[in-house]
This record gives sequence, C-alpha cells and structure tokens, in this order.
Amino acid sequence: MTAIALPLDVEGIKKLLPHRDPFLMIDEVLEFTAHQSVTAVKNVSADEPHFAGHFPGMPILPGVLIVEAIAQAGGVLSHLSHPALEPKPLYMLARVEDARFRRPVVPGDRLLIRVTADKVKRGMWWYSGEASVDGQLAATATIVCAPGGDNV
Repeated sequence: MTAIALPLDVEGIKKLLPHRDPFLMIDEVLEFTAHQSVTAVKNVSADEPHFAGHFPGMPILPGVLIVEAIAQAGGVLSHLSHPALEPKPLYMLARVEDARFRRPVVPGDRLLIRVTADKVKRGMWWYSGEASVDGQLAATATIVCAPGGDNV
C-alpha cells in the first residue's frame, strides 16, 4: 500500500470524495489507520450559507451537517483503506442511528471528527463517529455507508 502523507488537505480530500463546496464538510485529515479509524477537521466559518437561516442572529451549525461531516470522514477512511480500488465507489449514507447532539457548534469553532470502523460487510461500512470542539463532545452518531451510484 502507498503511504498516505498526512495531514491531507482539502485538495487531497477532493481526490477521494465527490463533494464540493458548499457541501464538502471536512477540511483536513489529521490521522488515519487503515480499516480502523480517521480523524478529520471541519473549520466552521461564519460565511457558510446555512448560517443565514440557522439561526439569524444566533448561527448554529445544523446537526444534520455534523452527521454529514462524520459520514464524509467515514468515506475518506473507506477510500484510504483501499487506495488501489478503481473505479472508486461512491459511498452513500445508508443509515444514521443514535445521533446525539450535546453542544452547539458555531462560527469560529474547529470541529474535530473521529470515526472508527466497527464492521465491513459486502462493501458496507458501519462507523461510530464523534465530533468535538475544544475537547467538548458536540455530537455522536453511528452510521452505515454503502457503495452506490454507477460503480456498484
């Protein structure tokens, strides 16, 4: 396997994921262990479009976007674990279980996302994810991602 140079910046992430602005939810990959775990970062910026309506005068990152960041980090873990796989499958969010939101995430926060692979079966990945800000847990979720699109 080819060594992965970390940290992986947004351009490296774009080589793995099809997401683009404004829906690319991770900015950097800090740590990676094949088939086991990944640690990624989302820098929460005040100019993100969802803050105009969520909520005016009190911007809070929507919880569904935190879950999406966890799922995208999981997709990065899947792709980095199988770098030679071509064509690269499009991993789609298939299930979210037990999502919990513990603290608001606001502009200026640096969201640290840790995802652990719990199981892989028939190309589907089960992950446990958590997102934190300054050591405080912001959200947790268990998710399942499945290969989809034209590459299945």
